[in-house]
Amino acid sequence: MAKNIVEKVLLAHLREGDYIAGKEIGIRIDQTLTQDATGTMAYLQFEALGLGDVKTDLSVSYVDHNTVQVGFENNDDHIYLQSVAAKFGVVYSRAGNGICHQVHLERFGKPGTTLLGSDSHTPTGGGVGQIAIGAGGLDVAVAMGGGLFYLAAPKVYLVKLSGKLNDWVTAKDVVLKMLELLSTRGNVGVMLEYGGEGVKTLSVPERATIANMGAEMGVTCSIFPSDEITRAFLTAQGREKDWSELSADAGAKYDRVIELDLSSIEPMAAAPHSPGNVKKISELEGMKVDQVCIGSCTNSSYKDMMTVASVLKGKTVNKDTSLGIAPGSRQILQMLAKNGALADMIASGARIMESACGFCIGNHFSPKSGGVSIRTSNRNFEARSGTKDAQVYLTSPEAAAVAAVTGAFADPRKSGVRYPRVAEPAEYLLDDSMFIFPQPKGKNGPVFRGPNIGEPPRNEKMPESLSGDAMAKLGDKITTDHIMPAGARLKYRSNVPKYAEYVFENVDPTFSKRCLENRAKGVQNIIVAGESYGQGSSREHAAMCPMYLGVKAVIAKSFERIHAANLVNFGIVPLIFRNPADYDAIEKGDKLSSENWRAAVAAGKTVVIKNERTGAAIECGYSLSERQRAIIAAGGLLNYTTSK
Repeated sequence: MAKNIVEKVLLAHLREGDYIAGKEIGIRIDQTLTQDATGTMAYLQFEALGLGDVKTDLSVSYVDHNTVQVGFENNDDHIYLQSVAAKFGVVYSRAGNGICHQVHLERFGKPGTTLLGSDSHTPTGGGVGQIAIGAGGLDVAVAMGGGLFYLAAPKVYLVKLSGKLNDWVTAKDVVLKMLELLSTRGNVGVMLEYGGEGVKTLSVPERATIANMGAEMGVTCSIFPSDEITRAFLTAQGREKDWSELSADAGAKYDRVIELDLSSIEPMAAAPHSPGNVKKISELEGMKVDQVCIGSCTNSSYKDMMTVASVLKGKTVNKDTSLGIAPGSRQILQMLAKNGALADMIASGARIMESACGFCIGNHFSPKSGGVSIRTSNRNFEARSGTKDAQVYLTSPEAAAVAAVTGAFADPRKSGVRYPRVAEPAEYLLDDSMFIFPQPKGKNGPVFRGPNIGEPPRNEKMPESLSGDAMAKLGDKITTDHIMPAGARLKYRSNVPKYAEYVFENVDPTFSKRCLENRAKGVQNIIVAGESYGQGSSREHAAMCPMYLGVKAVIAKSFERIHAANLVNFGIVPLIFRNPADYDAIEKGDKLSSENWRAAVAAGKTVVIKNERTGAAIECGYSLSERQRAIIAAGGLLNYTTSK
């Protein structure tokens, strides 16, 4: 029977379950990656599981998020990560080596394999033909120990590309067009497969940009064929032996086919405060720009950086605009330094930043109050930049560079700037000296633990009944950044009691204190939310910290995939309103109860919640497998796994 690319890779890795769309399957994971913001807790959990050496073909621990070392916390976590990597056989990528997704694509990505990463933009690997999936750190810890990763067998949409991109139109514009078509919600359980003649016009870094921002659509991952273009990229990286051909069979079936003519796309931007709020740049022409940030795991490849350098060469950044540039990897930074492009950037007045995730997560280079910031990254959620009232737009590096020079939004096709033609290099600079590869003697070394590093918290078993307060009534599209602020707060990632103080900090600063007061009185806490709860990061702290505060259930109209899985992993029940109108009848502070909810969930039956203020009986469902229901009953994946 003819198979598409997704089916070929998943069936080759299938170890449990029947491959039927929507049914839970367990797959073997070949590679894992973590980054320091999520990795510290992932390795603490790996230790707590008592699993010994990693069992994957390759596991890499990257330090790329909280590289700004103000205070001892971040540095302590990095030393912990280095020592625990040596002990358990993990490759360690030192701070300064680059952003995990770009570096992994360059040095380790392998067609036809599976990659699980504790970061939502792990799907970047789809650019080189990997099934690359973002997940919570606890899921990654289990996979590192040889456990399966469970997901719903996906629906597969074919994005059939035709034509060729015009000058000044980029892969970023392609994925923004896809966001316009699919939006940021309603795509749970979908994998995107890109095909058609247009694929042959896209380089691997361009494919990776498109795959990267599939995360913003809520799809599980995106994947491209592995073809001669993939082979050329891997050869240039000195890794031709890792190449294998991967393509769909003639007559392969898809759940949906989306036709997209690349030549019809024009320069696009995502307007505040959602990657799905897509506009044409021509509609924004003339808007004053205060800041430009170029880089991130989405757009900091060699071609991206060389194009920016060409636009800036011989020019000066507008006097009212600040420009920061962060090449995505040390490899690219070194190449820019050797060929003179870095000098052109510096001469223009650009500020050169570390090859890290800093500005993207609001860890530095935040905009001014109310400032307009153009960024080439993948998210523009409210307050994510570190400035709550900033107006953040997402564009291609080309459009961002033109705006930096002109000081305003400008359609790059009409800017008068000569279009720079940049080819992929036949050879990349190869220097793996910033990786620390595991050695036998490292297994006997001590694991460093600073005073900010605690134990991974465990939940209690699911109580027989639910009786608690609606501590928050939230709207649609609540992101993990709303739940757990990133940026400087991330230094508390391995100290859950401290980090939990900031749950919903930018939404309701009293939430944490009120929950702790309830927990002390033995009163359970419940969150009520609208559509697409948990968009954004894979950061499991958005489930772990509410669990620590005594949250037992989140009742929402719908959930995003990674966050729903993280709630289950920490014993919080993700309940879905059977009747969305019931959401409207709940008020913050309402007392909600269900006498037999544990038994109902165990049996796969509807949970009925009583609102004591109104007397209404609210029917709630859930999308949980039998395995997930057992995890919740045990109080989370850590309890469930260690008990087995």
